[in-house]
Amino acid sequence: MLSDRRQRVLAALIEEYVARALPVGSRTLTERYKLGVSPATVRNELSILEDEGYIAQPHTSAGRIPTDFGYRTFVDDLLANDSLPDEERYRAVAEDLRKSASELDSLLEQTSSALARLTDCLSIVLAPTVLETRVKQITLVSLTAFRAICVVVTEDGNVFNRQMDFTIPVGSDELSRIQVLLSKALCGKSLSDVERGLSFGMKRAFSDPLVRAVLDEVLSCIQEGQTGRTHQLGMSALLAQPEFSHTDAVLPLVQVLEDDTVLLHILDDLTSTDEDLSVQIGKENKTEGLSGVSVVASRYGRGEAEGVVAVIGPTRMRYGEVTSIVEYLTDNISDAFKITEGETEGDDKGNG
Repeated sequence: MLSDRRQRVLAALIEEYVARALPVGSRTLTERYKLGVSPATVRNELSILEDEGYIAQPHTSAGRIPTDFGYRTFVDDLLANDSLPDEERYRAVAEDLRKSASELDSLLEQTSSALARLTDCLSIVLAPTVLETRVKQITLVSLTAFRAICVVVTEDGNVFNRQMDFTIPVGSDELSRIQVLLSKALCGKSLSDVERGLSFGMKRAFSDPLVRAVLDEVLSCIQEGQTGRTHQLGMSALLAQPEFSHTDAVLPLVQVLEDDTVLLHILDDLTSTDEDLSVQIGKENKTEGLSGVSVVASRYGRGEAEGVVAVIGPTRMRYGEVTSIVEYLTDNISDAFKITEGETEGDDKGNG
């Protein structure tokens, strides 16, 4: 546990390093920050902080820089003392997003753009996973005797469609029969439920080869919705940071960020806890390619239809601002979800 004075010295050093990306000396801290102590005392405190692993000296003649442990202590203090920046400055941004984005997908895309602009980091907004979204309606539409369209509507309002081709002629009556069968079996269930059911005997209920073929097309139709989950902006701003000026530092990071499957699993894992906000710093990230960055992530949405808002930047991140804007915009999307849900329920009642 750091003393108040040591905590102030560490916070000042981190603030200076975040701003300038240069090792920080005791003279700089004394001249630029009102620490209320002599230069000799600051030097002594820096020496103790270094011995205890909060800061490090990259070169003998250089000043100090924060370690991952030092950043972690700083972030924990920010969150514990609720000392995040005032959210008022983000209110106008959130209002503009809500007004300009009439559809949820547009809101997610514009939120990602706002995050990248406000943080100068890589922003990622994941749409709610379709794996846990429940099927509301299945419609099979005949185009020709050998071709049909499958349309799947989920309970959170997403609509997926896929063209199906048959090797034998299939009439409209036969399609209607299959539609009724699949609707009874799948509506109200998530894709995960269906996949588990297929593993535990549901296959026998679909022993008819044609029914099974259409079922496979329905599942593929839903799974294809996963490919559009990621709204990602700000890669150039991230790679412009001085930490990534060398190829050997950039390559492992880019390899991770370009693999959507890996990225989805990382962010889903990060936000699988009960915490509203997750902050992973440097080597705290389990994925090796992310050991040189920090990831701030938060969930939005409701129940099983949840998405993720995240910012990836150098460990030399403006943690106060980034955590505040992520929390605020996450709440903004969640509020939009509630409004959308209310409108959907109202429409259902009106149609009933």
